Amino acid sequence: MPSIDQISGSVDPASVASALANSSIRTPKQNMDSEMFMQLLVSQLKNQDPSSPMDTNAMIGQTTQLAMMEQITNQTTTATEGFSLQMRIAASSMVGREVSYLGADGKPVTGTATSVSFADAVPTVTVAGKEVALDLISGISASTSS
Repeated sequence: MPSIDQISGSVDPASVASALANSSIRTPKQNMDSEMFMQLLVSQLKNQDPSSPMDTNAMIGQTTQLAMMEQITNQTTTATEGFSLQMRIAASSMVGREVSYLGADGKPVTGTATSVSFADAVPTVTVAGKEVALDLISGISASTSS
């Protein structure tokens, strides 16, 4: 078996630098998903000690935890989408109605909502030419048109 010195002596530093420069840089994942779990499970199964195989109960437990994690993630996504839809509906229902909010000076401002924008995460309502975030509106009055 070659020693560390023999191995390191046979590596050309220029070829290592070239290989590193030409290789694509992998960005690490920030969260675990089912693909990552499966890769870990396969690696674990490939590298397990044959005289002491993985506990089947532990493997079933891990699979169950993964399924539960995926369901919770799906429910969170659905809840977030539902909340976003509710904000859009609420903002849309304000058009043509008199709304009030606190101005930058801390004094109440009242005006008719003329339009709504959904460009940001929180919809904005245009009141007297000024865009106001939906969550800053403090009151709504009956329609101003007769």
